Amino acid sequence: MQLDIVTPEKKAFSDEIDSVVVPGIEGELGILKSHAPLVTTLAPGELRYLKDGEEHSLAIGTGVVEISNDRVSVLTDMALDDSEIDESAVEKALARAQDSMKEISTPEEVAAVQVSIQKSLAQLHIKRRRRRL
Repeated sequence: MQLDIVTPEKKAFSDEIDSVVVPGIEGELGILKSHAPLVTTLAPGELRYLKDGEEHSLAIGTGVVEISNDRVSVLTDMALDDSEIDESAVEKALARAQDSMKEISTPEEVAAVQVSIQKSLAQLHIKRRRRRL
């Protein structure tokens, strides 16, 4: 099946794959060939895909996934593989976001900072997991 991952800046990935797992707002969603058509919301986290027996992963942000006709289209605000992640910069951003939680008061601000924290954690997970392999 075809997997396309698009961010506002670029087409991050486009290729034939065997399967993909995306982080949905209700939990992980595994997708195989001939999956029923579906559109759902993505949560920041790890997208994993299998191609020729090898697993690959990307840190993704919020967005949507559409599944139809053996095509999976991911539209997200962030899609990074481990080579694009600066661990030190992400750790600093995470610390700033966690510190800012002490000073915010509205539910909207809390939600925005929580998404920022989730994105940072996803990037660190990808970077550190790759280093362990």
